[in-house]
Amino acid sequence: MRVVLDRILGFIIRIIAWVILDTILDLIPKRVRKFIGWSLLVFGAVAILWAMYADLDVHTGLLGIIALFVGIISAFFGFIFLLHDWKIPGFSDEAIADDYAEYEESLLRLREDGFIDPSGDTENENELIIPSPSEQPSEIIEDDSFQDSLPWVIGAVSSLFSLLVLSIILLWVWSNANDIILGGPPPTLTGWEESYRDLTGFDEVSGLDGSGVLVCVVDSGIEMDHPDLSHLTLAGWLDVIDGRDAPYDDEGHGTAMAGIIVAQDGLRGNAQGVELLVAKAIDDEGSGSDEGIAEAVNWCVDEQADIISLSLGGEGGFGFAGITTDQLEEAVQDALDLGVFVVAAAGNDGQDDDGDVSSPGSVADVICVGGATRLGNVWSGSSEGDNNGRIWPPMLPRSDPDKKPEVLAPGAEVPVLMAGGSGDGSWWGWASGTSAATAWVSGGLALILEAHPELQREGASGGSGAIDLVKEVLSDNSQMDNGQDDHDDRFGYGILRIDLMLEALGNNSSASNVVGEIVSSSAESSGSEQIELNSEEYQAERRKTPSVPPVNSTKAAECSVSTLRTNSIQRLNEATTC
Repeated sequence: MRVVLDRILGFIIRIIAWVILDTILDLIPKRVRKFIGWSLLVFGAVAILWAMYADLDVHTGLLGIIALFVGIISAFFGFIFLLHDWKIPGFSDEAIADDYAEYEESLLRLREDGFIDPSGDTENENELIIPSPSEQPSEIIEDDSFQDSLPWVIGAVSSLFSLLVLSIILLWVWSNANDIILGGPPPTLTGWEESYRDLTGFDEVSGLDGSGVLVCVVDSGIEMDHPDLSHLTLAGWLDVIDGRDAPYDDEGHGTAMAGIIVAQDGLRGNAQGVELLVAKAIDDEGSGSDEGIAEAVNWCVDEQADIISLSLGGEGGFGFAGITTDQLEEAVQDALDLGVFVVAAAGNDGQDDDGDVSSPGSVADVICVGGATRLGNVWSGSSEGDNNGRIWPPMLPRSDPDKKPEVLAPGAEVPVLMAGGSGDGSWWGWASGTSAATAWVSGGLALILEAHPELQREGASGGSGAIDLVKEVLSDNSQMDNGQDDHDDRFGYGILRIDLMLEALGNNSSASNVVGEIVSSSAESSGSEQIELNSEEYQAERRKTPSVPPVNSTKAAECSVSTLRTNSIQRLNEATTC
C-alpha cells in the first residue's frame, strides 16, 4: 500500500508541476519561448561540456558535478520551452489526395447502397465533405495523439531527472558523512606537477619516500582536515602566534608548503614518508617576527629535526664575518652547527631586487632556493644573489659552494594544497614563488638523508661536515642553464636534480667515506678526489638544456608575486591565469 501511495503522490506532483509549467509557458509569447528555449539549451550544452572537459580550468570537488547538474537542468527546460510549440508535420499533398479519393469512393458506395440520396443532394452531407486537394491548405497540423502523450513524456523525463537530483544529494551526504572528497585535483594541476617531477629528477627515483627523516616546517600552520593530509600524524606542533594546542592554519601558506612534502592521494608530496613537525610562526596576515620565527627554529632543533624548511624571508640584521645581530640568523646558525640542514627561500623581489637574497637564506651554510618555471627557465620573481661582497652593509665575497642562491626548484604555478577548501570547496590550487621551491628542495633533501642516514644530525657522519658534503654535491650535480659553466647570481648552480645527487653520493658506505675524508684533514685530498670523480660523470648531462615538459604542461608563467619584506610569505592562487 505504501508503494502505491508513493506512486500516486509522485504522479500527482508531476501533473501539478506540468500544469504550472504549461500555464507559465502559455503566458509567454511564442517568440520569447523559442529564444529562451534555445538559450537554455545552448547554455546547458556548454555547461555539460565544461564539466566533462576538466582541462578547461581548475575546478575540483563538487564544482564539476554542480556544473553538470546545472547543465542538465538548463538543457531540460530548454527542451520544454521548445517542445511546447512543437507541431509535427501533417500529411503531404499526395497523401491528402489519396485520402480524398478513398473518401469519394466510400461516398459513391454509400449512394449505391441507398444510404445517401442518389440525386446528389449533399445538403446533409456537409459535415462529411472535406476540401478537395486543391482547396486543402498545405500547413502543419497538430497531432492530437502527440499532444496527449507530451505530458507523459515530460513526466517520465521529470522522474528520471528527479532521480538524478536525489542521487547527487545522497552522494553528497554520504561523502560528507564518510569524509570522502568527490573529485580531486584536475589534470591541469597533476600535469604541472608531473612536469616539475620530471624536470627535477624525482620521476627517476624509486624506493625512497623520506622515511626515518624528521622535517620541521616553520610557517603559518597546517590544515589537518585536508583530504590529501588524512594519512598524516604530526610528530610535533608548536603555535608561537596564539599558543593553541591543536594544529590549524588561518593563512593557508603552511598547508601548501607542507603538502609539497607530504601530500598523498590527490597531489603527490616529494617525501610522503617523513615525520613532520610543524611550527606556526606566521600569522593570518602572512607575516611573523624575527623573535617568533627564531623561537620556532630553536624548537625544531630541540625536537631533533634533521631538516628545517623556511619558506619565508625578510631583511637581515647587521652582521659581518659570521657575527650577526639578527636573532633569526643566530638561531639558524646554531641549528647548522648541530648538523641540522636549513633550507630557505631566496625571495620574490624579481625586477625590484634589493641586491641580495632574503634572510635567513643569506646565511652561508643555508641552502638558499630560487624559483624555476616548467620550461627550465628562472622564474621572473626570483631574487638575485650578491656574491661579490660590498662595503655597506659590510659583506665579504662568497665562495663555492655557498654562493647565493645555491639552487633553483619549481617556483612558477606550483600545484599546492589549499587550506579549508579555500572558502569555495576547492582543495587544490597553485602558488608562484620561492617559498614553493624551498619546500620542494626540503622534500628532495629528505630522500637523500633516507638513502644516507649517516648524514643525518645523529648519524655516524652527521654534523657540519655532512652539510658541506651535500652542498658540494648539490653545486656539482644541478641542471645548469644552456651555456652556463659556473654559478650564476640568479640561476645559482642550476636546477635541482635529485636523481643526479643520489647517484653522485653513491651507496651508504661511499657517502660515509666521503664525509669522513672531508672532515679528516689527513684524508682531505682523497675526499676531494672522490667528489670530483662523482661529479665528472654527470657534468656533461647536467649542462644539457632541460627537456621541454609534456604538452599538458604549457604556459610557463612569469607572474611576479608581491611580498612584504618582514619575514613574509607569498599568497596562494586558485586560478590558472595571472
